[in-house]
Amino acid sequence: MKVMTATEASRSFAAVLDEAEHGETIVVTRGGKQIAVIGPAPTAPGRMVKAFLARSRETLDPDFATDVAAAREAIDDQMRDTWPDA
Repeated sequence: MKVMTATEASRSFAAVLDEAEHGETIVVTRGGKQIAVIGPAPTAPGRMVKAFLARSRETLDPDFATDVAAAREAIDDQMRDTWPDA
């Protein structure tokens, strides 16, 4: 885990994001106190949602499937790329 001041993080924000993208967690401090943690985004949320829905199919609200279908129709192609395994 890397620690840097808010000033350092702001001056090299692109590099901070590059490090997070490659698995590094960065703690940002101001005045010696931790104010933020920047790290890699969680992976596979689509897979987890699909597994939950498969397990919960019998107990879900009957209109839920209709709502999910409507939401899927509303999502543009760019958003679909963020959850490629969904």
